[in-house]
Amino acid sequence: MHKDLTRFAWLSIAAAVATILLKGVAWWLTGSVGLLSDALESFVNLAGALMALYVLSLAATPADEKHAYGHGKAEYFSSAFEGFLILLAAVSIGYTAIDRLLHPQTLADVGVGLLVSVVASVINLLAARQLLKAGRAYNSITLEADAKHLMTDVWTSVGVIIGVALVWLTGWLWLDPVIALLVAANIVWTGWQLLHRSASGLMDAAIPQEHIDAIETVLAKYREQGLDFHALRTREAGRQAFISMHVLVPGKWTVQRGHDLAEVIEAEIRGTVPFSHITTHLEPIEDPVSLIDATLERQDADEVGRIE
Repeated sequence: MHKDLTRFAWLSIAAAVATILLKGVAWWLTGSVGLLSDALESFVNLAGALMALYVLSLAATPADEKHAYGHGKAEYFSSAFEGFLILLAAVSIGYTAIDRLLHPQTLADVGVGLLVSVVASVINLLAARQLLKAGRAYNSITLEADAKHLMTDVWTSVGVIIGVALVWLTGWLWLDPVIALLVAANIVWTGWQLLHRSASGLMDAAIPQEHIDAIETVLAKYREQGLDFHALRTREAGRQAFISMHVLVPGKWTVQRGHDLAEVIEAEIRGTVPFSHITTHLEPIEDPVSLIDATLERQDADEVGRIE
């Protein structure tokens, strides 16, 4: 049963609302385009947090007749949405910064504005660390995506604060929008990574290689006992990993003995790969027919390249 993670989404919503108010005040006091861009990104954070709340609620819904594998893949829609919002925020920051670069404007009340912005950044940093910790603990790409989104906001704020402080010290108005442009370029990479990972999940990409290696380590122990395995397939669906494979045992074994062994192997893999659902299929190791479906009609990389 999935653990309810919506409380972390509410944490993200609270952080977004608090930073919107604080950064809005900072922009109103200083007139800095960098701080305005920073405040605008917090609205994007709020939209992402609301999306995360909905998706986490949906992903926690138990499997039903029409969704026998559960609703875990819904998390990829949220992470893709977060990635899109990050890219949208970068475009918005870039547009606003270019406009200010062409039309410079003096800043006011910089000291107070920077102090308010620093407080908002600390709130985002603390929330992001908590979300990232929970995302890794519960294998939730939604929480990880929300955490990375908040971290982009933190880096944006750091860049903006440095830019505004330099303008304050040097009087060079062009520094404010230039640093805002550099920050926008920097966060594009985070948005692209989230979009790529979400697409991989929706395309049933395999679980991480380290988990596959852990499975092979478990199987190697039983291969030494004369057993064999093939047709190992894996995929991720949000928090859950789905693993299937064929277990080849001596044909003279009883069904009960083969079943008991499969249960032991499944339990060992579940202890190695968290949040995993495992399906095994018993086959007699001596029967050549057992090898017919060993490759599962996979194509190698060269063949795929020729088709594309």
